[in-house]
Amino acid sequence: MPPRQRLSPTDRRAQLLTVGARLFAARPYDEVLMEEVAEEAGVSRALLYRHFSSKHALFAAVYQQAADQLLAETRLDPTDSLVEQLIQGMEVHLDYFTKNRNAVLAANRVLAGDPVIQTIMTNELDALRTRLMAVLPLADESVREAVSGVLKSWLAFVQILCVDWLTHETCTRTQLRDVCIGALLGALRPLLAEDPVPDWPPQRPNAGA
Repeated sequence: MPPRQRLSPTDRRAQLLTVGARLFAARPYDEVLMEEVAEEAGVSRALLYRHFSSKHALFAAVYQQAADQLLAETRLDPTDSLVEQLIQGMEVHLDYFTKNRNAVLAANRVLAGDPVIQTIMTNELDALRTRLMAVLPLADESVREAVSGVLKSWLAFVQILCVDWLTHETCTRTQLRDVCIGALLGALRPLLAEDPVPDWPPQRPNAGA
């Protein structure tokens, strides 16, 4: 065990979250032990449990922190084109998913149905939907309701598809990103007065050319 450092409660919690995030990313959820978290952090198990009552509580705090960070890093700026905004948001999330594969699979597979984890994910998706609604050209309230429903379903689709991709990488990351973006644009086109991205999908050279 490394020498124990005296930290404020806030700094100690942050340190434990950092250690927990690293371990949950490195190995499947069931293989991460609280004793190991304490050892990596250089603290006693009693101190660890003073901050987090269980492995589930630690994981939930780690995942909440990740969700907050993803929202902070997802830039939805009306000065950018819709595709630029979608690409940036997808890339931020795919960066996290690929670097934290075990944690993402734990949240969506091992802990699927867990109310605490599901609430964290639902809140993030709702926040993303609200941000997207703010940058789309919506003519009236009926269009807003229809687009809101599309966005809710699309975000769930992206979540499921990305989790499946982490399990079985059946296409490239760029292909995955473009499938997700194309699915949203295709669903929005019948609802908007003008095509939001008339030049999507991008033209790609023939594979045999």
